Amino acid sequence: MPPPPPKVEVAIPVQRNITRFLETTGTTAPVKSVDLVARVQGFLQSIDYRDGTFVKQGTTLFTIEPETYRLKLEQAKAAEVGAQATLKQAEADFKRQVDLVQRQAVSQATLDTSTATRDNAQASLQQAQANTRIAEVNYGYTNVAAPFDGIVGAHLVSVGELVGSSSPTQLATIVQLDPIWVNFNVNEQDVLRIREEARRRGLSVAELRQLPVEVGLQTETGYPHKGKLDYISPVLTQSTGTLPVRGILDNPDRTLLPGFFVRVRVPYDQQQDALLVPDTALGSDQAGRYVLVVNADNVVEQRKVQAGQLEGELRVIDSGLKPDDRVVIAGLLRAIPGQKVDPQLQKIEASASAK
Repeated sequence: MPPPPPKVEVAIPVQRNITRFLETTGTTAPVKSVDLVARVQGFLQSIDYRDGTFVKQGTTLFTIEPETYRLKLEQAKAAEVGAQATLKQAEADFKRQVDLVQRQAVSQATLDTSTATRDNAQASLQQAQANTRIAEVNYGYTNVAAPFDGIVGAHLVSVGELVGSSSPTQLATIVQLDPIWVNFNVNEQDVLRIREEARRRGLSVAELRQLPVEVGLQTETGYPHKGKLDYISPVLTQSTGTLPVRGILDNPDRTLLPGFFVRVRVPYDQQQDALLVPDTALGSDQAGRYVLVVNADNVVEQRKVQAGQLEGELRVIDSGLKPDDRVVIAGLLRAIPGQKVDPQLQKIEASASAK
């Protein structure tokens, strides 16, 4: 007498509405990263911050001996005052000569000389004003301040060192961490799929840029960091067949640091009545992914499927499965394609979902 068919647990696929995600990996990058340099020559007088600290925009970070440049500014201002006095005198003389010419008391040549003197005085004043402005700018360069809120790296020079002698000397680097960019690449197939979905929904490129971006670190569960798309490259990279994309995220607690390797997902579609089965029910071979189903005669069949994204412990099945198929979810080693089994109908727990 032949042994009874082996018992296997089967279940009907779960049907529910899901959000379809583009899932990939990426790296974080600073929105702003600036090298702080000495733009004037002088000895470094002081370092006014601690390495690696957060500073606000306008905070003084380095001071390059300001006294020489302060004196040059005063010298330029004094020259400007002298040029103003010379111009005042030249204008007064010009007015007198105009009056005398009208009364024919002096020659036209004398007026021409006075006119030239006045014009030269005006040019000298403009030159003096420009010199004052240059002196003010150079004096301002002796105070190296933070151009924006950020973290300042370790100083690269020491107090008393001569900086800016032949070319701008790098003093340190400041990096903005809030907000922060995440750079990732989308493969060509996903680009085509998303573009087709955008056309179907009537979305413009500007509206695509408003899609949310969710990011998770390698040590985190789910995708707790939220942002939005910031940039989509107009062309694919031919060497990799991918499209460079960038998202931007708020990072107030500075959890994300530039250079982190992160998981990224972008929701781009809502699918109605998707079919889901436990991820453990799927097998794979050289032909791809498959599930085992029990037909009406209780005979096991191997069914090729197109697997989609993971929703918690359940896997979305994009194609190859029908809503009423009985899928083997336990006892897979006893379920041999072509052989009869004793199916035990179970219910898939549908509460598991991606966070």
